[in-house]
Amino acid sequence: MAEQSAHEKYEFKKKLESLRNKKGRGTELISLYIPPDKQLSDVTSQLKTEHSQASNIKSKVTRTNVQSAIDSLLSRLKYLKIPENGIVYFTGAVDIGADKTNMETTTIIPPQPLTIYKYHCDSAFFLEPLEGMLKDAKTYGLLVLDRREATIGLLTGKHIEPYRNLTSTVPGKQRKGGQSAQRFQQLRLIAIHDFYKRIGDAASEIFLTVDMKDFEGILLGGPSPTKEEFQSGEFLHHELQRKILGLFDVAYTDESGLQELVNAASERLQDLDLMVEKNLMQKFFKELVSDSGKAAYGEEVVRQNLMIGAVEILLISEDLRSERIKVRCTDGDYEDNITRENQPDQKSVDDFGNCPKCGSPLEVVERVDIVDELSDLSDQMGSEVAFISTDFEEGGQLLNAFGGIVAILRYNTGM
Repeated sequence: MAEQSAHEKYEFKKKLESLRNKKGRGTELISLYIPPDKQLSDVTSQLKTEHSQASNIKSKVTRTNVQSAIDSLLSRLKYLKIPENGIVYFTGAVDIGADKTNMETTTIIPPQPLTIYKYHCDSAFFLEPLEGMLKDAKTYGLLVLDRREATIGLLTGKHIEPYRNLTSTVPGKQRKGGQSAQRFQQLRLIAIHDFYKRIGDAASEIFLTVDMKDFEGILLGGPSPTKEEFQSGEFLHHELQRKILGLFDVAYTDESGLQELVNAASERLQDLDLMVEKNLMQKFFKELVSDSGKAAYGEEVVRQNLMIGAVEILLISEDLRSERIKVRCTDGDYEDNITRENQPDQKSVDDFGNCPKCGSPLEVVERVDIVDELSDLSDQMGSEVAFISTDFEEGGQLLNAFGGIVAILRYNTGM
């Protein structure tokens, strides 16, 4: 089975976002999940039953819309050959404002095999099974500690989630007057042991809630000798103890220590999407800082470099949603390109004002999704395209500081 390309993953995510924003006035939106091994005769039979039961809906408008949606599905199923991953239909009367609705149908072939059959009718589409396919299932336990503090978290796909922060009552190394050095040291060791046990119990409780088939292991960080003491003391549950992947030196033991731990373990995590994306962003920043002329940013500069084949890797933020709109004067004596965030439901041309030359209204003659345009251009020119998550600091900078589009060039083009 072919793996999704980066652009296909982006388009899949964008399509789900569009479906998430669609609402019905009543329970008029139908979601139908058909797994590859489902008998179509069973699906058809249920839809006919649902059509019959819909006749009991009191509201005439809702009744008509639900039955129309079911009729649409039944007609689509007549000649359907279920794809190897199954198929999902989203259909119904979508509220488009101004007291109007529009009957819409969206079909999705999921990137992974469907494991459920589901008919769902509500005021919103049921997206959870497909949204789950966007998540990277690989999960790592994160634990940073010293004798004063510990923080426990999970790295799931590209996202670091802190769960618990613990602080200790371990006394400092300076004993109070009246205590013998031996007695003080004994009490201190007991307090350290008790704190390690609290950490182990809390970490075990969190890590054991993760599905073990997706749990890759535990990254343990902290200063020496703390992390070594914790590992050798076997304070984790016995199933987790053997899943410790490595010990890493980190300076911080609060939430920022979790990010530091992931960075310190970069070689161990080198195949993870997060680290691949981090490395690409760091490569871009290195070229930018070195003033080599091999870092380009800004939509127009990147496009110009793409058109002459100078781009080695195009980096696009996963959260970029922009379109390029060509507007023209109705008298034909003025034309311009405007880039703005996608507004799929905005059909009016009033936003674009009037021609600066003659004052006539400007009309839209073309709409192009920026990501589709630049991705196609990259394919034509043999440039690599990478989509970068905003779940980590450098990825957030790509979107917020550079507008979501940068490029690493093959050579300095002087632009």
